Amino acid sequence: MYIGLDLGTSGLKGVLIGEDQTVLAEATAPLTVSRPAEGWSEQSPSDWINAAETVFDRLSAKGLAGVRGIGLSGHMHGATLLDAGDEVLRPCILWNDTRSHAEAAALDADPKFRRLTGNIVFPGFTAPKLVWVQRHEPSIWGRVAKVLLPKDYLRLWLTGDHVGEMSDAAGTSWLDTGQRDWSDELLAATGLSRAQMPRLVEGSDVSGSLRDALAKRWGLPNGVVVAGGGGDNAASGVGVGVVRAGEAFVSLGTSGVLFAANDGYQPDPATAVHTFCHALPNTWHQMGVILAATDALNWYANLVGADAAKLTGALGDLQPPGKTLFLPYLGGERTPLNSASVRGAFVGLEHATDRQAATRAVLEGVTYAIRDSRDALAATGTRLEHLLAVGGGSRSDYWLKLIATALDCPVQLPVAGDFGGAFGAARLAIMAATGAGAEIATLPKIARVIDPDPALKDAFDAGAARFRAAQSAIKDLT
Repeated sequence: MYIGLDLGTSGLKGVLIGEDQTVLAEATAPLTVSRPAEGWSEQSPSDWINAAETVFDRLSAKGLAGVRGIGLSGHMHGATLLDAGDEVLRPCILWNDTRSHAEAAALDADPKFRRLTGNIVFPGFTAPKLVWVQRHEPSIWGRVAKVLLPKDYLRLWLTGDHVGEMSDAAGTSWLDTGQRDWSDELLAATGLSRAQMPRLVEGSDVSGSLRDALAKRWGLPNGVVVAGGGGDNAASGVGVGVVRAGEAFVSLGTSGVLFAANDGYQPDPATAVHTFCHALPNTWHQMGVILAATDALNWYANLVGADAAKLTGALGDLQPPGKTLFLPYLGGERTPLNSASVRGAFVGLEHATDRQAATRAVLEGVTYAIRDSRDALAATGTRLEHLLAVGGGSRSDYWLKLIATALDCPVQLPVAGDFGGAFGAARLAIMAATGAGAEIATLPKIARVIDPDPALKDAFDAGAARFRAAQSAIKDLT
């Protein structure tokens, strides 16, 4: 058996799979985010350990004596700062924290960052957060002995080793993404050195072994290997089988991701597309990222005091866009705006804007933002022939019909099952434990395909143009 752990923003999930990749058990533990100031987003790493203990407690009811490997997935870019004794120095600054926007802009103005990383330095990335700590928390800065990404702090607890991997490291602004190694030049530019970084392995490689004390606690054998794993989106790519050029998925989670696998390194930072290492050797991927997908829907549902699933379930057949527009920039935006300061808006509110019309506007706004990412990927030469849909938002038929039509691209819905980060992490555990490769990361069986509605294509093209106009009008107002 093999375990995959996925450290998400709102919870930690674990899955237990067999040799045939059948899911035998799963467990989750909730997590909360602290927002002590505007634009800040933090979590306590001790909460991750408590959540992992809860997940292991629940999975162990299945019996874990047959486990041979553990894989890790987690939210990217988080700055987990440790002293020389591996004590946590401050709460982890998360991926959706925008406090370091000025520091990010300053680093991005230095051409070597884009040249070596293949990416814009976004405010959510790790390097500008460390520059912010250096400026605003000098007493902490002076004690930083190691910088770990969130899932790699879980690895430290599991194995006792400081190890990272390529896909997650590519989101720090310290990795030479083409060479798949830390850049001493970029580290020095932020006052750090390789000694403060974890050593790097590929996501399918062995990163260490489970500590004997933990194995004994939950009934695992000694010597269970822990795979390198992957950043959450790369691990989801492995989970859903998007590991070869030409394959792509759209993830409707807290954030929204348009993800395409590539067999070469083809960066184009100016598009605000992320070009990262994949979790498998000699493979890269591109992503367009929007910061609020289901997060925007859940925000709206809370605002109107309703359940998000009930709101979307009551929409019926796909309708053309109304006059009301929603711009989903609740906490800034990545692709294509690269703005920490832009904020969302409802535009075109009228007496006819009832709860259903506003719900449709929220879904349409997120979809237009994903369309922006599609256009940014297209600018690098990436074309999408079809999309696999994953994440919590993919349970909404209305949303899937909307995405298929607005992007003019068939959307494939996998058969019931979880193909997310935890499942991808478990697949990486199989690779690390057995020496298997990308051939085991197969595409899922498709339950059905949602085709674009040609009768509504022109209406949503016009809606997207109105969205772009509204985007231009508001981006400098906030």
